Amino acid sequence: MAGTLRALVQRVSSASVTVEGELVGAIDGGLLILLGVGKGDGDAQVRWLADKVANLRIFQDASGKMNDCLLDPSCRDKGMGALVVSQFTLYGDCRKGRRPSFVGAAPPEEANRLYEGFCQRLRENGVCQVETGVFQAMMDVALVNDGPVTLMVETP
Repeated sequence: MAGTLRALVQRVSSASVTVEGELVGAIDGGLLILLGVGKGDGDAQVRWLADKVANLRIFQDASGKMNDCLLDPSCRDKGMGALVVSQFTLYGDCRKGRRPSFVGAAPPEEANRLYEGFCQRLRENGVCQVETGVFQAMMDVALVNDGPVTLMVETP
């Protein structure tokens, strides 16, 4: 059964990830992508979502506007980077009780494999710089949201 891979995509002027006081990934501008891998997700979902995100036309065109015009550039078109952070909490189900349930999240080994595959697929799609956090680490994520533009993108 196929799952629903989730990406919370933020257009940023800058973003970074620090683990235990050490900078492990940073971009000057582009996309901060919080990636949630669910049970049943696989390589097909990774390909679809990475292709979609790499080509999202969410940057301003030459006139300074973001609209549905074919001239709006993507992250790839602008030569910008992506910072990808694994985020199992995107599968937190808060509908019952007061404590989120994470039963929909993929097991760590599978989630890490698909997370790494997603990053590789972004590179294959021409995203010039793909930075990452540290899988399963406590991370400090800093960002300057540009716009702000924040989108939830999920596989069909």
